[in-house]
Amino acid sequence: MNALKEVIPSNAEHFTEDSLRINKISDKIVSSIYREAESIADRVVSQEKGKIDWDRRVDDVLTSRWLGYPIMLLLLGVVLWLTITGANYPSQLLAQGLFWGQDRLTEFFIWAGSPGWLHGFLVLGVYRSLAWVISVMLPPMAIFFPLFTLLEDLGYLPRVAFNLDNFFRQAGCHGKQALSMCMGFGCNAAGVISCRIIDSPRERVIAILTNNFVPCNGRFPTLIALAAIFTAGAVSGTYSNLLASAAVLGIILIGIFTTFTISYLLSRTILKGIPSSFALELPPYRKPRVGQIIVRSILDRTLFVLKRAIIVAAPAGGIAWIMANIYIGNASILTHTAGFLDPFAALLGLDGIILMAFILGLPANEIVLPLIIMGYLCTGSMLEMDSLQALKELLVVQHGWTPLTALSVMLFSLLHYPCGTTILTIYKETKSHKWTLLAVLIPLSVACIVCFLLNQTALVLGFG
Repeated sequence: MNALKEVIPSNAEHFTEDSLRINKISDKIVSSIYREAESIADRVVSQEKGKIDWDRRVDDVLTSRWLGYPIMLLLLGVVLWLTITGANYPSQLLAQGLFWGQDRLTEFFIWAGSPGWLHGFLVLGVYRSLAWVISVMLPPMAIFFPLFTLLEDLGYLPRVAFNLDNFFRQAGCHGKQALSMCMGFGCNAAGVISCRIIDSPRERVIAILTNNFVPCNGRFPTLIALAAIFTAGAVSGTYSNLLASAAVLGIILIGIFTTFTISYLLSRTILKGIPSSFALELPPYRKPRVGQIIVRSILDRTLFVLKRAIIVAAPAGGIAWIMANIYIGNASILTHTAGFLDPFAALLGLDGIILMAFILGLPANEIVLPLIIMGYLCTGSMLEMDSLQALKELLVVQHGWTPLTALSVMLFSLLHYPCGTTILTIYKETKSHKWTLLAVLIPLSVACIVCFLLNQTALVLGFG
């Protein structure tokens, strides 16, 4: 309870059954006021003959009990498809440009007569990790954030909060958490920052602690690559991409379900309380201001988050290079560490190299898959396979990955602790070491439990 006092005032009301009844009465009073206001408006405000109230017609569909949720999923799928598809070509161009710069740096180090270890640490370690982070993060964020801001500017996001409010109230938290959860799809750090819109300190902390369970754009490359290899490989032709997209959407739905579950458990244990009510007046639909959307989303969100990612990703590349290039006996420190982690990783359906990649990928989720490849090939520097077929050859043929292994990696990637940027943001938002530590331990525990149960169940059923 001492940790709770850091974010909840000491004089906060202790909710009882009486206060719960008062809360329900308050909801009824607010609802009756709005109904009476609508009735008065309908009698007093004159409308042009034959004029259709399009806002109300559209809301009847978008907030419908039967159509509201499918439309939300469809829009999510469209935004994700546009983000993933649209980011591919810019990411390739950006990677080509950045790795062209790497070659020029290599030529400079050779010209300057620098020792090999200095070139390896700075260029193959630090610079290459930054190149991967920038080329993978920047294009998706530059697409996702404007699309998300467009929905916000149109007035659709309040409808999302309206649709999901009941689910979050049942989980003991605030309906506005739906908005911060949606923001987490672009970047969990940005999602944590957006939790400021929640007035209740208790509910704001719940939203912060659970925002990590929706995959950010840094985890999408791993999810998409593995889905393309193991899921889409089951069929051929037109349906392969559709099946891979469905697999990624399924992983996202697991993350959303986990968000509700953990929010429910937190609201009934260490963050016990009654969800606060709020009157959500749906704003009218507006014509989006495209210029402001681009400037606000690029400057205020994309570049802000990218700056934090760069700050924490640079040391990871250097550390990974050192561990892969310092040998003890006939093996590198990376190989020794992976061997030490193997027994525990096997319980989760992983191996030591995979688990080590997630540990070293703490600063940025984008470098997890390149680190796995580096560990398997023992190249001493991060790289990426030139095709999915080559990656499949490495993972399946050479290292015995099965669909169960791929599913375990995808679930661990979805549920494990936040990246370094998000952890730093959580501390800045809560000003608490305790909540920051819980934000790491809760998802890590969930990831380990889920992967352990999945693999032990598979073994019992004979699928291991």
